Amino acid sequence: MLSYLQFWEEWFGPFRLFQFISVRSVGAGVTALFIGFIAGPRIISALRLLGARQAFRKKEEVGELADLHEFKSKTPTMGGILIYLSVTISALLWAEPNVYVLASLLTYTILTVVGFADDYLKVSKSNSKGLPGRLKLLGQLLTTFCVIGLLLGSWSENLGGTANGPLESAIKMKEFWVPFLSYPQESGPPILPLALLIPFFFITLCGSSNALNLTDGLDGLAIGCTVTVALTYGIMAYAAGNFIIADYLKVSFVPGTGELAIVCAALLGGSLAFLWYNAHPAEVFMGDTGSLAIGGLVGIIALMIHQPLTLIIVGGIFVMEAGSVILQVASFKTRGKRIFRMSPIHHHFELKGWKETKVVIRFWILSLLFALIGLATLKIR
Repeated sequence: MLSYLQFWEEWFGPFRLFQFISVRSVGAGVTALFIGFIAGPRIISALRLLGARQAFRKKEEVGELADLHEFKSKTPTMGGILIYLSVTISALLWAEPNVYVLASLLTYTILTVVGFADDYLKVSKSNSKGLPGRLKLLGQLLTTFCVIGLLLGSWSENLGGTANGPLESAIKMKEFWVPFLSYPQESGPPILPLALLIPFFFITLCGSSNALNLTDGLDGLAIGCTVTVALTYGIMAYAAGNFIIADYLKVSFVPGTGELAIVCAALLGGSLAFLWYNAHPAEVFMGDTGSLAIGGLVGIIALMIHQPLTLIIVGGIFVMEAGSVILQVASFKTRGKRIFRMSPIHHHFELKGWKETKVVIRFWILSLLFALIGLATLKIR
């Protein structure tokens, strides 16, 4: 909404600054940070009063880990509500509401509802199982169809379409870009048929959502890694929405996606605010309300700026966490042996004797390195 102030520059000259995505991105980040700091104590107090405590697995299921995390049994969960409010309010305030911004916030909202339902069942039943996995997948599939329908149905230039109309917009969305590869201007990247586009969107969104969810097991781990991912994709979104930069870097130019840099900035600010309260020892956990939704938000942004495969690099920590679970299950089912003491892999290092803070900080360092490598893909083509 504040972007419209640029049209009032004749009344107040500095209003022209609101036309710049960079200025509005800074504003969005600061606003989300401010909302998080102001609303944080109130939301945490409300969650405590409601008895929204994290439900942990029983000792016979996790063994020694139960003793390590016993002191966390009274910490409230559903803190993802705080991040959602910070990000959504800030994005709506600072970004132009084009189809890409609406698609990202729609994804974030649907998956926040799914995550909240999961957390509510865990809290109300004092059980760590929550929402059945098939219902989570159903929610992610519904999100996929809603977003693809919204993107393919954008017919006007005001909703993010290109100057050549909806047909070119639809074709642009189906382009398949691969990191480190450049494509001739006359031919461009391969085009995915709709039959492959839907599964590709679903796998990316679902994988990102669930991977971040698996990472959320230690104080500050998932949200700290989200900070580096949000910053990286904010830069990538800015590049994708700027013709000069996109042409120079030989990446996909998608008109209108520059506004996603503002959404990423809001996520960055909201994540930093939440980290303030989630740092060890955590005052609140984000729960599935936060982790499922943030993972989905990052995934859909990556898809819309044609950088979904780069997410494997930038979100390297999330890939490690999800990969460790897959390898552990596969090994146990095929060989009857475990590769790690426990999965996801952050618990493996905990059981090896690393302090929780050491695991988290080292994973943050790795996340920063993955982000830098991911940014390098913009130039190395």
